[in-house]
Amino acid sequence: MKLIVGLGNPGREYEKTRHNVGWWVVDHLADVWHFGPWKRDGEALTASGSVHGARVRLMKPQTFMNLSGSALRPYLRRPFWSAATDLLVVVDDVALPVGRYRLRARGSAGGHNGLKSIEGAIGGREYPRLRIGISDQRSAAGGQEAAEDSAGQRDGPLRDFVLGKFGRRERAVVTELMPRCTDAIETWLADGIDRAMSFHNAPQD
Repeated sequence: MKLIVGLGNPGREYEKTRHNVGWWVVDHLADVWHFGPWKRDGEALTASGSVHGARVRLMKPQTFMNLSGSALRPYLRRPFWSAATDLLVVVDDVALPVGRYRLRARGSAGGHNGLKSIEGAIGGREYPRLRIGISDQRSAAGGQEAAEDSAGQRDGPLRDFVLGKFGRRERAVVTELMPRCTDAIETWLADGIDRAMSFHNAPQD
């Protein structure tokens, strides 16, 4: 089974913030793939179904960002399930501008506490991720390496930025990106992360 985890913070006050873009993507996937309703599953909400013959589960951890990895524990105990091939994490990225995305097969958390928690849970950096750009010129100077507090929120001005809402134009750009993200994820499901990176990253470079 393939597991697609969108990172975000629970609570109505966070649902429309830049830091919750990962949840936006998995909500979009649940809609276009006609998955069943979201259900409580341990420390997460999940929706499951089939995509081109593959069993897929979407997940929104219900912990705060810095504890996101705890929702993965039941999957790590499954025989033959591997984070390197069966997990995709969808995450906001202040190092990318709005309207851009990047697939990566592995790498550091880059200062993001949600990714730090995932890394800690699986015991390494070998897991694919889809990074969704949320940056504008004002936030770029803050850098992805900024410290985060216990809710997975960067300190100071960058924290205020990621916990702020997109402007109308930026929100429209992110919304228009969803079909491209869906295509990228479906390529990952069918052909793996290397093929998805080759096909979907290059046109943006």
